[in-house]
Amino acid sequence: MSDNQIQCYDVAVIGAGMAGMAAALFAAERGLSCIQIGSGGGILFASGLLDLLAVHPVAEHRLWPSPYEAVAALAREQAGHPLARVDAASIRTAFETFVAALTSAGMPYAPLGQRNSSVITSIGTVKTSFCVPQTMIAGVDALARRLPCLLVDFRGLREFSARQITETLADDWPALRHQRIEFAGFEAMPELYAAHLARALENREARERMIARIKPLLGDARVVGLPALLGIGRSGEVHAAFEAGLGLPVFEIPTMPTSVPGLRLLGALEAVMSARGVTRRHQSSVRALRFDGSKALLELEGVRGGEHIEASAVVLATGRFSGRGLNADQQSVRESLLGLPVQQPLAREAWHQRDFLDPTGHAINRAGLTTDDAWRPLDASGKPAWPNLFAIGSILAGQDWMREKCGSGLAIATAWSAIEQLMQQLHGAQAR
Repeated sequence: MSDNQIQCYDVAVIGAGMAGMAAALFAAERGLSCIQIGSGGGILFASGLLDLLAVHPVAEHRLWPSPYEAVAALAREQAGHPLARVDAASIRTAFETFVAALTSAGMPYAPLGQRNSSVITSIGTVKTSFCVPQTMIAGVDALARRLPCLLVDFRGLREFSARQITETLADDWPALRHQRIEFAGFEAMPELYAAHLARALENREARERMIARIKPLLGDARVVGLPALLGIGRSGEVHAAFEAGLGLPVFEIPTMPTSVPGLRLLGALEAVMSARGVTRRHQSSVRALRFDGSKALLELEGVRGGEHIEASAVVLATGRFSGRGLNADQQSVRESLLGLPVQQPLAREAWHQRDFLDPTGHAINRAGLTTDDAWRPLDASGKPAWPNLFAIGSILAGQDWMREKCGSGLAIATAWSAIEQLMQQLHGAQAR
């Protein structure tokens, strides 16, 4: 494509993490033409679990059984928190829409309820999350009821130890036991990789061999836990085959990143984007963004010959430091693309607490963009930088998503709300 060719879209989404994916999905489902720019590589580090809100207040590390009650408390006590600015009905609709799209792309989730779930991790801790993949849900019930459970791992698979999980949870779950076995067909391999094993299990013969090795070990077990490697693109089929072959509920335990559930999630989201007609430039980045009246003009790099995009609206979903939405030097934090003002501590010395593990967290983790009620980032004068520019996800100020366990909730809820506001802006402009 030559530099003179310009492609026109209703919406340009900059960023392909969870927030960018959600925004592109919600825009496309409303009939808007959409281009998404950026790499979704960060999703590879996802566990597959979708948090809404688990911890509030952070300093007390209070865990909430109901994420909606947690959001209500957050709204009462921190009204400026981005998640607190989205009403409960919109949050529920956003999650239902997002999860339905993933299910349609072959990554089904357990039905959504009103409560968080407790999920075992690969190091034997327990994580509180809201949306749980169907392949993991039997573990939630097993943990809640402390059922007799067999955990199985494989010699050579690093960073996952069924023995460690069992010993860590032994006092609270005495009916948990573990077994290490050889993975059929990989006996000569000194080191195993979860993605390779997951692809192997998509072969029926390989599945049957592994089921035959596990079945004699069941004993009194009423449920079986495995590392999360039951297929990638066909996880539902592989999981169902293991449950049928073993005659028991089977659940996966999220592994260390980069993880097989992360591969599944990225693959499912990419399929969703394709099915809904979203144009993706996943190996590109935005070299320049400027506004000309009612249009945004984007110049991309990473495409041979360059590419120019014209959009009626732009969604910034560029993340913080890891996504390069924000950059920092020894003096300050800066927004990378437009130089938008960043809410941050006044002095560099105030970025971090003296204690790295301070339960209140670090002020730098709440740095980000401030927006008006329509999610439009503000310029130095305190006004929207451009009428149809929106910011969502972790680039927003006033939240500490890692400690609050609300990363997916923040991304999905603010994407939904921003696209609603974007629709109003575009329809209002058309009406005028």
